[in-house]
Amino acid sequence: MCCQMCNRVILRRLALALLCVVFFGAGSVPGIAEPAIPAGPAGEVLQAFLKAFNSGDRAELETFVKSYHPPDTAEGLLSFRKLTGGFTLLSIEQSAADAIRIRVRGNGDNREAYGRILLATTAPPRVSWLGFRLIPPGGVIEDVPLDAAARTRIIEAVLSALNQNYVYPETAEKMAAAIHDNQQKGQYDDITDGGLLANKMGEDLSAVSHDRHLRVEWSPFKRPVQRQGPDPAAEARMQRELARSNCTFEKLEILPENVGYVKFNAFAAPEICGPTVAAAMNFLANADALIFDLRDNGGGDPRMVALIATYLFNHPVHLSDIYNRREDSTTQYWTLPYVPGNRLASTPAFVLTSGRTFSGAEDFAYNLQAIQRVTVIGETTGGGAHPTMLHPVDAHFSVAVPFARSVNLTTKTNWEGTGVTPDVHVKSTEALQAAQRLAVDKIYAKSTSK
Repeated sequence: MCCQMCNRVILRRLALALLCVVFFGAGSVPGIAEPAIPAGPAGEVLQAFLKAFNSGDRAELETFVKSYHPPDTAEGLLSFRKLTGGFTLLSIEQSAADAIRIRVRGNGDNREAYGRILLATTAPPRVSWLGFRLIPPGGVIEDVPLDAAARTRIIEAVLSALNQNYVYPETAEKMAAAIHDNQQKGQYDDITDGGLLANKMGEDLSAVSHDRHLRVEWSPFKRPVQRQGPDPAAEARMQRELARSNCTFEKLEILPENVGYVKFNAFAAPEICGPTVAAAMNFLANADALIFDLRDNGGGDPRMVALIATYLFNHPVHLSDIYNRREDSTTQYWTLPYVPGNRLASTPAFVLTSGRTFSGAEDFAYNLQAIQRVTVIGETTGGGAHPTMLHPVDAHFSVAVPFARSVNLTTKTNWEGTGVTPDVHVKSTEALQAAQRLAVDKIYAKSTSK
C-alpha cells in the first residue's frame, strides 16, 4: 500500500471518532441561549436523544436506543460523548414532522457540526438516520433532494468503481446484478435523501459481498475541487488530529506483578506516530508481560502494525502479504531491521479484542496469533481484511472500494467475514482481568523454570 493510501486509511479510522458521522449531545455554553426544539415527532426524538446523551448515563442511553433507534448502541454513544465532550445546540436549520436538521458546537473542541434526524415512522417515532458531520472549513451545505436522474447517475457510477477496482471481479459482477434487479423492482424510486440512498446501496452491496469494508458514503457538503498531488493543508490537519489524540494512545501503565499495559485505538502512520510508539514501548521495556488493548482499535496503517510487531521479535519475521487486484501485485510486510529501544522478544504478550476490533487491529492480532507469538483474549473481532480506496462519485457521494486482500503466510487466508477467533473467549469487559491472570501465571511459570 502506498503511503498516501495508508494516510487515508488512518484518517478514515480517526474520522469514525472525530471527523465523520458521529453522534453528539447538547451541552451549554455560558452566554449562549440555545434555540427551542420544535414540537413534533422529530423534535421529540432530538429532545430525548440530547437528554440521554448529555446525561452520560448508560441506562438512559439504552432506553433511548430501545425506544427510538435499536440499530444504535449505548456503548457507541458513550464512546462518542467521551470524544466530543457534549454539544451545544446552535440552530434549527430545517424542521418537519419526520425530519429535523440542526447545527451544534462541540464543548470539547469548539467545532461546529451539521446534524440530521430522519424518521422512518412518526407514530411511534422511529429513526432511520441520526448523525452529525463536522462542518469543514468553508463547507457549503447542499442537503437537497435527489431526483430520478441523479439516483441513476450515482448508482451507475458506484457500480463502475466496483467493477474496475473491487478485489474479487466476480463478486463485483454479482453486486451489479443485484443492484440492477433492485432498480427494476423500484426499490430506490422513493429515496430522495442522499444519506438514505447511500445507506440502502451499502446494505444491498454488503448483502452480496459480505464485505465489512465496502461502503457508500454521502456528505451534505459540496466536495471541494480536488487538487493534484499531496495536500499540505490536509496533512497538517491530520498531524494536528493525531497530536491532539496522542496518536490514539489512551493508556499506558505498569499493572501489579510488573505486567505492562498499553491501550491505543488506531494504527496511525509511522512517519507521524513512530516517536509515540517508541516512547510507549520503551516505557514497557522492563515489563515481565505485555497486554495490548485493542478492544476499541479500528485499524489503520499496516506499516504501523509491522513497526509495533517488531518489538516482539529479535529476528526478521514475514508477517503477511497484501495482494492488489487492479495492479496484480503483492506487497510483503516484514518486521523492521531496527526500532528505537529494547525488544521484548521473550516477553509473554496478550491482545485484548472485542467486536469493535477491526481491520489493521485484526491484522496485528491475527498474524501474531498465527505464529503463536501472542494470546488473543476477548471476543471475536469485526472481520475486515480488505484494504480500501475511496473513489469520489460526484460532489456528495463516494464509495470505499476494497481493492486488495491480506494473506497470512501460515493460514494462507485471512479473517475477512469471520473475524479473529480468540484463544480465550470472554466478554470484552472481562478481557483485561482474564489477561492479567494469565500474564501472572506466565510470569510465575517462567520464574520457577529458571
